[in-house]
Amino acid sequence: MYLIVGLGNPEEEYDKTRHNMGFHAINKLAKQYQIEITKKKFKGLYGTGEIENQKVILLKPQTYMNLSGESIQEVANYYHIPVENILVIYDDMDIDIGKVKIRKKGGAGSHNGMKSIVNHLKSENFPRIRIGIGTPKDKSDSIYYVIGPIPKEEQEILDQATTKAKDAISEILKSGIDVAMNQFN
Repeated sequence: MYLIVGLGNPEEEYDKTRHNMGFHAINKLAKQYQIEITKKKFKGLYGTGEIENQKVILLKPQTYMNLSGESIQEVANYYHIPVENILVIYDDMDIDIGKVKIRKKGGAGSHNGMKSIVNHLKSENFPRIRIGIGTPKDKSDSIYYVIGPIPKEEQEILDQATTKAKDAISEILKSGIDVAMNQFN
């Protein structure tokens, strides 16, 4: 079984922000594979189903971003999911806008959601899909950049990136992470 997590902030005001790219990718995955993400438990919204002949749980933590690890840890513990079967999709300012990068493992970088996950799982050994959102012109505007509105000219680029992230998850489950990395990185 795999736990596939999209990171975001739960309030509607954050829906159309760069910080919710993980939620958008999970929503697309759920739609394609007809998995309803309607169950409320583990400090999150989740649904169960099958993708590429693999049993999956799709999770959108309903904590704020910097507490995402709490929800993921609860699901992983309850379903006895090994850390290497937890795939996390999230936005990354260190990657050019619209690019998608798959990694088998690694540190949290400056992303507060990832810091929480690494802290709660006590491991960096889980795969992740990073969706590039680019960087603000002024680094001091980083918070507003990730939770502020997305300019119209960037919306289509980020929409395509979340579709690519969704497709990367399918490929990981179908052919393995090495094949997906070669195809999408």
